[in-house]
Amino acid sequence: MEEQRLVKQSRCYRTSRVFPTDVNNHNSLFGGKLMANIDDIASIAAAKHCRNFCVTASTDSVDFLKPIMTTDSVSLEAFVTYTGNSSMEVFVKVITEDLVSGDRQIAATSFLTFVALDENHRPVRVPRVIPETEEEKRLHETGLKRAEIRRFRREESKKFADYLTDTFPWE
Repeated sequence: MEEQRLVKQSRCYRTSRVFPTDVNNHNSLFGGKLMANIDDIASIAAAKHCRNFCVTASTDSVDFLKPIMTTDSVSLEAFVTYTGNSSMEVFVKVITEDLVSGDRQIAATSFLTFVALDENHRPVRVPRVIPETEEEKRLHETGLKRAEIRRFRREESKKFADYLTDTFPWE
């Protein structure tokens, strides 16, 4: 029988404060800092799903929807939404909360793909993911289309890489 796990078994959360050292020249959370946090929590969700080593195969998208300010806390929620043979799509939802007013908004969303590896760094089969909530079901239903887009984009990237040089002008 094929191994399977519920979405909620991969779900994980992280909440942190935005400090002055985390902001850009617009006094909002630096995008690169948020992207690192997204990759970090997504890797945890992937590992929880397959209970194996995982590597980031791609960051499909990071959509910044609202600036995150120093008066905000930032909460990240990650979970596996779709699985292939050895790959997993992880969705990360970023919620900002104004710590004075209590207003909460979706500040960013992201899809990442991870590949599960064995101890010899070879891809291994991952459990099928089973959605339960309406949000999980909707993300799962649309997962195959995103996987097809990823496959196409990856092939195009490989073709494109053949035209690129691996040296710098000053070398």
